[in-house]
Amino acid sequence: MEYRRLGRSGIVVSDICMGTMTFGSQCDEKLSHQICDTAYDAGIDFFDAAELYPVPPSADHFGVTEEIVGRWIKTKPRETVIVATKVTGPGHGWFKPPVRHGKTALDRRQIVQACEDSLRRLDVDYIDLYQTHWPDHGMPYEEVLGVLSDLRDEGKIRTFGASNETSWGMMKACWAADVCELYRYETVQNNFSLINRRCESELAQVCRQENLSLLPYSPLGGGVLTGKYQDGPPPGARFTAYLNGDAERQKRMAQRFVNDRTLETTRRLIEIANDIGTTVTALAVAWSRQHDFVASTIIGATSLEQLDESLAAKDLILDSETLDRIDQIDFEIPNPMTEDGLRRL
Repeated sequence: MEYRRLGRSGIVVSDICMGTMTFGSQCDEKLSHQICDTAYDAGIDFFDAAELYPVPPSADHFGVTEEIVGRWIKTKPRETVIVATKVTGPGHGWFKPPVRHGKTALDRRQIVQACEDSLRRLDVDYIDLYQTHWPDHGMPYEEVLGVLSDLRDEGKIRTFGASNETSWGMMKACWAADVCELYRYETVQNNFSLINRRCESELAQVCRQENLSLLPYSPLGGGVLTGKYQDGPPPGARFTAYLNGDAERQKRMAQRFVNDRTLETTRRLIEIANDIGTTVTALAVAWSRQHDFVASTIIGATSLEQLDESLAAKDLILDSETLDRIDQIDFEIPNPMTEDGLRRL
């Protein structure tokens, strides 16, 4: 395990982060705590949550993940756990968040309320990394950053970041922070994987030049890069439920991840993994870790066996020949995920 700084902040984290969005839905509290213990013992000190979790979002269950994570944190020295969580952004007309009766916004009142609620559910005095779950490009960045800066000055958060943000949004936020003399985003948490390599272009350059850290989520392509969808949607899998369900938004999201191009990409990656004596799961996580603009790659698990597969990547370094073979797949099947959802923002 390596440890890297989050942007220009004082926070250094393990380069693998434990994602928790399944805690309280696919994972009960006992299993969730076992997953956290196993990750912690492997050297992971970074745990990512959100007020909206677990998924799929539900008005009856939002916030449960934070409560489960908070009770687990009590079993460890607080300073040894770097905890991240998120405030829900606006629905943008295509999604009604089951938080605050669907009237979510990134204004002062809601950000402060969301932070206080997360502190209460996590039962901690401070949040290490507080993130906007997705942006509102109609809201002036100086207003959002102003509230987050105040929360940092009050000691309620140590630093803050964005999620599901565009390259334009990150640069606009950096500009607003400089002009208005506010603290700035130090991280951006976006979808990034071997079936969605868009971050390697514009966003990577933003991160490098502005000293920001990318926190990739879905490095396994929502489970596609484990190979479990190769013979058809497996029972019990998240995208199987989305594909067979009635929610149009979730169905469209699943179709971005599970399609002929992503499955063919995965088939070829499985061949590479077999050739170097590892799994495609470990290959995908290791590939994400080897980018210079990535601070920590967020993994998820619904079982200890799944977690072990991802943890196999913590000491795996892909050589140049393997990276070249991976790049050849990208050359032949560019952008297998037709889009990543950011265009709707």
